[in-house]
Amino acid sequence: MKILTPIARIFVGILFIISGFIKLNDPLGFSYKLQEYFSTEVLNLPVLEPYALAISVFVVVFEVVLGVFLLIGYKPKFTIWSLVLMIVFFTFLTFYSAYFDKVKDCGCFGDALKLTPWESFTKDVVLLGLILIIFFGQKHITPVFNSLWTNILASTSLILSLAFGYHVLMHLPSIDFRAYKIGDNLLDNMATPPDAPKAVQEFKWTFDVNGEKKTIVTDGTYPNVDGTYLNVETKVIKDGFQPAILDFSIESETEDFTQEFLAKERLLMIISYNLETAERDGLSQLKTISDLALSKGYTVIGLSASGQNVKDQIKSQYGLNFEFYLCDEKALKTVVRSNPGVLELQKGTVRQKVHWNDIDDLEL
Repeated sequence: MKILTPIARIFVGILFIISGFIKLNDPLGFSYKLQEYFSTEVLNLPVLEPYALAISVFVVVFEVVLGVFLLIGYKPKFTIWSLVLMIVFFTFLTFYSAYFDKVKDCGCFGDALKLTPWESFTKDVVLLGLILIIFFGQKHITPVFNSLWTNILASTSLILSLAFGYHVLMHLPSIDFRAYKIGDNLLDNMATPPDAPKAVQEFKWTFDVNGEKKTIVTDGTYPNVDGTYLNVETKVIKDGFQPAILDFSIESETEDFTQEFLAKERLLMIISYNLETAERDGLSQLKTISDLALSKGYTVIGLSASGQNVKDQIKSQYGLNFEFYLCDEKALKTVVRSNPGVLELQKGTVRQKVHWNDIDDLEL
């Protein structure tokens, strides 16, 4: 234990800091994941959905500081018990998600690293084992520095974590891991290359042959069987190529304009996944920036998942001189972590992306 405990301490501390910092870089994104967990289809805790952002900030800040506390040896009992309770909760959550196939990605490492539900559960089981080693060997956890410096470092980690979280909420994530980041071409990220690998599937066919059930497995071709077809079960053996962007579109009630608008030389795209819950201070700035863009020859469009009546009301209320088109709400939440937010594109390539607090920073 004298050897294992320090090794586990370093590994768990660093992992908690990395995992927490990645989520702290995008607490709004983690709050969307928590809302998914709280939904009636998963944990059936809709009462917590309005508090998802507050819970998100608390959890990710706590995760970072726990990692720091463990490394520097600050309040070992509090730190270790907190680690145990946190990992037990998340192990249950990832098992529930994996076993019942509820949430496809746990969000453990934000958008930086996608894990399947069973990969997330396995990761938590390993962490649980390491934390139990620390728990039973906690007498070997001693502060690295004297009491004064330990307190200073612990306090500093908390203050810096809160400050960084506040900064990215008021602006945008400092590191963008999504397929809509500056420099990415949306058309390329939506495309599937001609030589892209296809998914490999297994088809299990069941027939009634002379009163007996007979099962035949193929790669998709219909079996040549002298019997009555009953059913077929499919299973993906190997995933095929998936574009980085799957659900983004620019549509009216009757037409799809995605390719047309993304081919524009100069496009200003104003994003509001829900116009009813959009920040009013942000909406009030849209007329100035959109009128300026139009005067400089830009095509200006809005994208929202809100209904047409809401779009018309917002246009009239704020005197907006551009049309709002339809896009999936989840996709728009992924495009920009701001409601509203603004993107400038050139032939599908994102040149600028800003939070509504930073609209004045746009260079048109």
